Amino acid sequence: MSLVEFKNVYKQYKMGEITINAVDGISFSVNEGKFAVIVGASGAGKTTVLNILGGMDSCTEGQIIVGGKDISKFKEKQLIEYRRFDIGFVFQFYNLVHNLTAKENVELAAQICRNPLDSEKALESVGLLDRKDNFPAQLSGGEQQRVSIARALAKRPKLLLCDEPTGALDYATGRQILKLLQDTCKNEKMTVVLITHNSAITPMADHVISMKSGKIVDDIYNKTPKSIDEIEW
Repeated sequence: MSLVEFKNVYKQYKMGEITINAVDGISFSVNEGKFAVIVGASGAGKTTVLNILGGMDSCTEGQIIVGGKDISKFKEKQLIEYRRFDIGFVFQFYNLVHNLTAKENVELAAQICRNPLDSEKALESVGLLDRKDNFPAQLSGGEQQRVSIARALAKRPKLLLCDEPTGALDYATGRQILKLLQDTCKNEKMTVVLITHNSAITPMADHVISMKSGKIVDDIYNKTPKSIDEIEW
């Protein structure tokens, strides 16, 4: 069953008399509870797709259906509620509040939700309960990224959106983060959409969407996704 559907979606920017199609008439769907990777080089349009899906940007034309609702028709108040209640975000840079502990950073997200996950349980799910009283400066990059994932999970989102979540991490730590996201998708039955320029990680996905110049060039369902432990890049 599809949780996400893009139907002939465009995102256009005007530069004088020139129109640039950052997203150029794309259509795809993502099934509920699956791990989807959108892959492409810089400028392919994948970040624009993620921003539109997350309600942080709007499309010029087309429909974006999430959970049966057309978010492309949402007013600003509806988009705020959508971002608050339905979406979890994990970014390349962790965006933690530096004068708050790990637990307090997670509690920030929990405070804006209807039915949040307990902050300590969220930290435990990413293996950081013993670091709950540490400030971001006392944590490694990988630990800070895990706090940001715990913060997203505390919202119990329908959809977890990840923007190059390993881009600021070393190889070994990046693998740990990808394993955590893969396990979260599998164990929590959560739908995850991750964008990356690194095509080597696509074998771990249930669904791989490849983009180039604002268009989809491949849309493949992987019947036998691999564990991140089986992948080298």
